[in-house]
Amino acid sequence: MRIVLVGPPGSGKGTQAERLVAAFGLAYIGTGVMLRDAIARGTDAGRQIEPLLKQGLFAPDPLVNEAVADLFRGPGRPACFVTDGYPRTYSQAVAFDALLKQQYLSLDAVVNLVVPDAEVVARIGGRRCCPNPACGACYNLTFRAPDVPGVCDRCGAALVVRDDDREDTVRRRLAVYRENTGGLLAHYRKRSLVRDVDATTPADETFEALIAAVRGRAA
Repeated sequence: MRIVLVGPPGSGKGTQAERLVAAFGLAYIGTGVMLRDAIARGTDAGRQIEPLLKQGLFAPDPLVNEAVADLFRGPGRPACFVTDGYPRTYSQAVAFDALLKQQYLSLDAVVNLVVPDAEVVARIGGRRCCPNPACGACYNLTFRAPDVPGVCDRCGAALVVRDDDREDTVRRRLAVYRENTGGLLAHYRKRSLVRDVDATTPADETFEALIAAVRGRAA
């Protein structure tokens, strides 16, 4: 099983990816994890990516594609996987297609987790995170509230709203997401790979719908 997860910020990609990994033993390919691994291994791509990430910038597509290629061409090449955050753009999707073809692999499905913008804003706006660098725990006022309002369960620090979680920032992130993924989804729809899944339901229900969608195509 080889799956690409697509969805806006706050759609639950990370949660559903974890469930797929646990249920089917898939390798997890998350952009953040992958780039940090490239940096830790000191690859050419990693050395170029590190200063960009330290500045809070996106790594350009060619560097991200190179980091993915390093992963798939290495001795631990994942044969079955779920990706979270990659490909993020049309150009990344084209590069990923070429890489998989070189590795004699093909995708089973591209799962598009569908959540309206208003729901995304509400979900992310409800996040409260621990500012303690040694902790960093995050909660959600609707789905996973702390035991004591405004207080971290782990370390007792006062929870804060991160700048990235403020409404104006979230709406900018959504605009960038729509701009980046429009061409990507159109590319995969032409190949009949996209499975739209309602991700406004509870996580368990979303996962059941996701599995049903994937099994409609995966071998």
